[in-house]
Amino acid sequence: MQADDREDENEDGYYTHHSTNPSGRNQHKDCPPKGDHKVANLLCEYHRQNISDRKLISKLLQAEHGIKMSEATVARRRRELGLFGSRLTAAQLPEVTKRQLVLDQLADDPTGRRGPRVVKELIANKTGVMLPRKYIRDQMMLQEPEGFVVRQPTSKKLSRRPLVVLGPHHEWSGDGHDKLTQIGFPIWGIRDVWSGKWLGIWVLPNNRLKDAIAYLYLSLCYQLGGIPIQTTTDCGSETMEIYGFANALREHFSPHLSLNELPAHKFLKSVHNTTIERGWLCLRLQWGDNVKVFWEAGSGIYDEMDLRQYDLVKWLWPKLIQQELNQLQEQFNNHRVRKDSSKKLPSGVSPNVAFALHDEYQAENCLQAVDREVVRQLMESIGGEDLIHFVSVEYENHAQTIFTNLGFKELSFHNVWNIFSAMLPLI
Repeated sequence: MQADDREDENEDGYYTHHSTNPSGRNQHKDCPPKGDHKVANLLCEYHRQNISDRKLISKLLQAEHGIKMSEATVARRRRELGLFGSRLTAAQLPEVTKRQLVLDQLADDPTGRRGPRVVKELIANKTGVMLPRKYIRDQMMLQEPEGFVVRQPTSKKLSRRPLVVLGPHHEWSGDGHDKLTQIGFPIWGIRDVWSGKWLGIWVLPNNRLKDAIAYLYLSLCYQLGGIPIQTTTDCGSETMEIYGFANALREHFSPHLSLNELPAHKFLKSVHNTTIERGWLCLRLQWGDNVKVFWEAGSGIYDEMDLRQYDLVKWLWPKLIQQELNQLQEQFNNHRVRKDSSKKLPSGVSPNVAFALHDEYQAENCLQAVDREVVRQLMESIGGEDLIHFVSVEYENHAQTIFTNLGFKELSFHNVWNIFSAMLPLI
C-alpha cells in the first residue's frame, strides 16, 4: 500500500502538503463502519471546535473515545458529512452570508474587544461554519477599524517565572472575579495550570463567602471524581475552607503524598496566581465589558427598589450569565493559543487538545481519585446547592414555568429585557 499524500488547510485558508502515512500500513482494521452515528457526531463536534486537521482528529478519536480511524478515513468521512475547511467554505458561501456571520459576532461585542482569531472560533462554535481568518479580519477592518486600535496591548507587563507542573490536575488555580459584582453578579472559577483548561466558571450571589467557594471546589471534585495534587488561591479569608478540605481530602485519599513535602494547598498573591489572573483578563475584555453594556440598556426598564422586579432580575440574569459562562468556558478551552517555545507547558494547541493528548507531552494525569459519596456529604454539610442560588427553588420553578409558557426559545443579551418586561406582570 502506498503512503497517503494529502494537503491540509491551515487557519488562514492556505494548504500545506505532507504525507499522512509514510509507513504505508493500513490502519482500518478496527475502524467503525460508514454511517456510524457516534463517529458522525464526534466529527461534527470537532468541526464546531474549529478542528479540521485530520491527523489531529485521528489522534483525538483514539485518545478520547478509543476509536481507531486513519487520517485518510477521517478526511473521507468529513467530506461525506459536508464538513469542509475554511477555504472551500468561503468559495461556496454567498458573500452576503459570510459577511452576516461576521456582523452577527460584532453585534455581540459592542466594546470591540474580540480579535479575528476569537471571532473565527465563535463563528465555528455557534454555526459550524469555518471562514478564513484573513476574510474575517478584512471584514472587521472594513466594519469596525477602531476595534484594532482598542485591542492594542498597553498594560505594563510583570516579569513571570515559567510554570512547572507534571500534567493535568497537578495544580488547580482558583480565584474570584469581581468586575460584575457592582451590578450584583460576582464570579468564581478554577483553571488547570498545566493545560490552561477552565474546569469551572460560576456566577454566584457572593464570591467572598467561604462556604459558597468551598461548595464550588467540592462540586468540581465530585464531578471529576478526584482532586488535584495541589490547589492555589490568593490569600483571601474566603479560601480558608478550601485549604481545609484540600488538606483533609488528600491526606485521606492520597496518604502516599506527603503534605509536608508537597502541600495540598498554596496561597499566592493575586499577581502571582498567573494562570487564573490571565484568564480573568481575557474574560473581561472579550465578555465582561459587554455584559455591562447590555445591563445598562435596561436602565429605563428596571427599578431595583421594586421587590418584584428585583427578584425577577435575580432569577433571569444569573440564568443568562451562567449560560454565557458555560459557552465562554467551552470557547476558551477550544481556543488554540500561540506557539511559545519559551514555555515549558503546552502551546500551539487548545487546552482541550493538550488535555486529551497529554501523553504526547510526556505528562501524566495527576488526578487523585476520591470517594464521590464522601464529597457529596461534605457538600451537603456546609449548606448544599442553596449556597449558590440567587432565589429560592420555589421561585425558580415558578419563574421557569412562566418563561416556558410564554413560548421563549432562547435567552440572550439581545432579548433579556424584552423577556423581563413580558414576565413581570405574570410573576
